[in-house]
Amino acid sequence: METNIKEVQKRGALTERVKRKAKQLLGYEIHNTELRLMPYIIHVMTNNQILDPRKLNHSDREIIDIWEKAGHISFGISRLSLTEEFWDIICEIVFLGYVDIDQIN
Repeated sequence: METNIKEVQKRGALTERVKRKAKQLLGYEIHNTELRLMPYIIHVMTNNQILDPRKLNHSDREIIDIWEKAGHISFGISRLSLTEEFWDIICEIVFLGYVDIDQIN
């Protein structure tokens, strides 16, 4: 007897579905810290595009460094810019992890 267990997406949870999509789009599996940083980056970019370093912990800074080395973002003196491709990637991941919580595909 086959059991069809549906994964439940909770708001901001790093489910297998979110991990799979991130791996497909970024080429590696993300962790909770990275998933939780993405909505903040979206917020920053849709507002003043100024990233306040005081709001970043050590793990956040490491993630920003990874994104910068990969060419996804550029982070100068507080000013943040990112590629359109990376914008699309984080929006899709945030949609799956925070918005599309009732629709498991």
